[in-house]
Amino acid sequence: MSRSRTRHPAVRRGSHIRHNRAVWDHDSASYDRHYARTLGGRRARSWGLFRLPEDDLRLLGPTRGRAILEVGCGAARWSIALAQRGARPTGIDLSSAQLSRARILQRGAGVRFPLVRGSAERLPFRSATFDIAFCDWGAMTFTDPARSVPECARVLRTKGTFVFATASPFRNVTLDLAKDRQVPRLVRPYFGDYRVVYGDTAAVEFHPPFGVWVDLFRKNGLAIERLLEPRPTRGQRSRYLHASDADYARSWPLETIWKLVKE
Repeated sequence: MSRSRTRHPAVRRGSHIRHNRAVWDHDSASYDRHYARTLGGRRARSWGLFRLPEDDLRLLGPTRGRAILEVGCGAARWSIALAQRGARPTGIDLSSAQLSRARILQRGAGVRFPLVRGSAERLPFRSATFDIAFCDWGAMTFTDPARSVPECARVLRTKGTFVFATASPFRNVTLDLAKDRQVPRLVRPYFGDYRVVYGDTAAVEFHPPFGVWVDLFRKNGLAIERLLEPRPTRGQRSRYLHASDADYARSWPLETIWKLVKE
């Protein structure tokens, strides 16, 4: 979720999958050490930058006995928490290092479920395999949605649920790289190429406008049920944000959470 301070070589167009895999393999251990407390324990089943509890939002619906795909699972803390509540999760991630950490956490939690190395742009699952697919600032931030949205729709059963949290387009157009802060003015175009390589960001990200998202959903038989733009309470902070960015999010959204249903 955060902007990494590690510098990486320039990324050639079309090579983002290979690049992002290398980035996360490199950064996985340090990322996990820094955010383990933020992502684990009671916060495991929580959404986004401000860790909004699923018990409050109820976006996934009933999960016990459901086949669930976590798209870009990282260390799979979300899926582990779901398995402990009787769900049948599967995690997929690009990074071998992330999946190695997930296996360690699985053993510690006493649960087992499939962990698959692969890309959300080409999911290695049969069509209509899952009841629910979800992503909390995972693959839907770091893959081309023109490829990953159709794949997620394909592996969902009819009436299946797809929920994901990612950046708001506002985050991209108001990020001042020189200051490494969100600012209350537009600093880059809203339209145009939505593949983004920030100056000191480790991974390639994708931040399309709202209209691109909506067209992709409609073309792939996904009906929008909810769109959340989380607004922190006054003084609320996030481990992923500078204090000024958290204050910014009181006035302009930094993230979106989409809930979709396959028709």
